[in-house]
Amino acid sequence: MASNVSITPWEAEAFVDYDKLIKVFGTKPLTDEDLKLVESIVGEVHFMLRRKVFYSHRDFDEFLRRYARGERVALYTGRGPSSHTHLGHILPWIFTKWLQDKLGLELFFQLTDDEKFWHEHRYKLEETNSMAYENALDIIALGFDPKKTHLIIDSEDIRYLYPIAIRVARKITVSTNKAVFGFTDSTNIGMMFYPSLQIAVCFLPSELYGEPTMVLIPAGIDQDPYWRIARDIAPSLGYPKPAQIHNKLLPGLGVGGKMSSSKPETAIYTVDDIETAKRKIMKAYTGGQPTAELQRKLGGNPDSCPVFKMMEMLLVEDDAFVRKHYERCRSGQILCGECKTIVAELVAKFLEEHKRRREQARDLLPRFLLRNKFDPPPIKR
Repeated sequence: MASNVSITPWEAEAFVDYDKLIKVFGTKPLTDEDLKLVESIVGEVHFMLRRKVFYSHRDFDEFLRRYARGERVALYTGRGPSSHTHLGHILPWIFTKWLQDKLGLELFFQLTDDEKFWHEHRYKLEETNSMAYENALDIIALGFDPKKTHLIIDSEDIRYLYPIAIRVARKITVSTNKAVFGFTDSTNIGMMFYPSLQIAVCFLPSELYGEPTMVLIPAGIDQDPYWRIARDIAPSLGYPKPAQIHNKLLPGLGVGGKMSSSKPETAIYTVDDIETAKRKIMKAYTGGQPTAELQRKLGGNPDSCPVFKMMEMLLVEDDAFVRKHYERCRSGQILCGECKTIVAELVAKFLEEHKRRREQARDLLPRFLLRNKFDPPPIKR
């Protein structure tokens, strides 16, 4: 990974040296021992763990041990609603749902319409708020348990976060904010304060349940800066340090970069019609050779191919299928057009089912809102 590669909550590349990121961020690699621990507790290992799509963590093992001891734990993840949901957003949510299903855990899901309003100056607050509700439909469509999944929309649910964020904010200096997030003197003070709100959700379950509750945050490695600060200040505030498990970033369908709303032609959105999604895939950059003749002679490079990565990281659970496809690409037995056709059909199948569930989700939305289930935590005297 080049030294000038930036990994922040707003800027990241997909094809980077993830081993180097572990050293730079000070996280732990996900090991075979960790997978054995998962299997001993859960009874199986999710394909995203087997393939090291989730590859790095902070205290994931401790989180599992606390669960096994019967201590209260919970899940936490989120979404910044600046656009419709694409497949890169959904990747960690699928794994999060698996954890909820297997361990029966409560999930706190934060939709940060405030942060997107502060960061994306082209949006009005009512636009990011409306998009939060649109994104919520995609969360619900994945099949999360409405009794155990609690959606937080920052601008509307601030009374749940602000008493905690006040205490968090006093622990974070401007110099820390600048060093961790790259903020400058021209950064608006909304963005300066915002990390306090994202960190607050790490501690919200402890307040709502009235007992120490360790949260596990499945999310992209680009979100790690928030959790580094959260872990630093948690003990002084009397909360358990949040645990994280980091996923690699799903590549966009162009050259370099993660799948991103800033490059809509390289992203597959859940609201894309089937033909649009297929067209994007068929036009995608690949790890193939310039000609079919060279592809058959030299083989392709699936390790740098966003089309193959979509299959490997998200769409196919069958390890044997993925492994066979990988070898066929490397040996030149399959051309990029054939691979794109296979992945396009997989995406079409996913989108067709997801769209059906997404429409049904509109009627279910009130059952997921935090404000309909919990009273705000009391202010500590």
